[in-house]
Amino acid sequence: MDRHLVEARSLKPVPSSLRRPWGGDKELEAGSRAHYEDAAYYSKTYRARAEDVAFYVGLAKKRGGAVLEYGAGNGRIALPTARAGSRVTALDLSRPMLDDFRARLGAESEAVRRRVRLVLGDMRYARLRDRFELVTCPFNAFLHLYTRSDVERFLGRVRQHLAPRGLFAFDVSVPNPHELVRDPDRAYHCPRFRYPSTGEMVRYTERFDYDQARQILFVTMEFLPEGRAKASWVAPLAHRQFFPQELEALLHYNGFAIEDAWGDYKGSKLDRYSETMVLTARLRRAAS
Repeated sequence: MDRHLVEARSLKPVPSSLRRPWGGDKELEAGSRAHYEDAAYYSKTYRARAEDVAFYVGLAKKRGGAVLEYGAGNGRIALPTARAGSRVTALDLSRPMLDDFRARLGAESEAVRRRVRLVLGDMRYARLRDRFELVTCPFNAFLHLYTRSDVERFLGRVRQHLAPRGLFAFDVSVPNPHELVRDPDRAYHCPRFRYPSTGEMVRYTERFDYDQARQILFVTMEFLPEGRAKASWVAPLAHRQFFPQELEALLHYNGFAIEDAWGDYKGSKLDRYSETMVLTARLRRAAS
């Protein structure tokens, strides 16, 4: 999802029944899965992201010991972490992403393969027998926790899996007021691109629909193959919006104390202009 989009006034509109399927629990299920069904597209979309990879790899090397990564996907961060020498348990809800991760591991050395364990599961409920020096939840995976009970269940699992002196690290986007007030009937587009799974040139647009009562931003991603308008398709993405002070309170009341809060992956101060929150937290003594 790119917040630097321009309005696409000339595109043929997609029926609202397709682009805004927001009406119940099924919307959240779709919004937490659809973006991760095509691993090739995901890899192409985020292949230029490197700062978060360097941050988490560096943190794992500094901490030493085993790493548990929630929302590991197809290994964009977990695989470099393993290459750097850490043992990584990579947990994700998406079978297609983990299948692609497994295929990518086939090209790695035996030493790297031995360091990686793949786990298919829901981060709110999955229980592992191990404790970890570092538990991570990178690249907005935390934003798929849509309710307070979701957050509490997940943080309960983090507490269960974190070593007594271990570190919990994660990052989320900062709610952007300009993004939250966009008209859901207006489309915004990025430059066209070649869709990796089909080889077709595709025109790509996004629509934003913010539910302020639930603090959930629904993004409808629209793909329009050139010359085949009837073959267009959509993929929903749902992200809970957590404001900084709200997030601090949720961590506090679930047994964590924030150690560091940065506005990027290089340690810059979190301030009014930050687009990303990068947080590290430890178990509060009473909760350990």
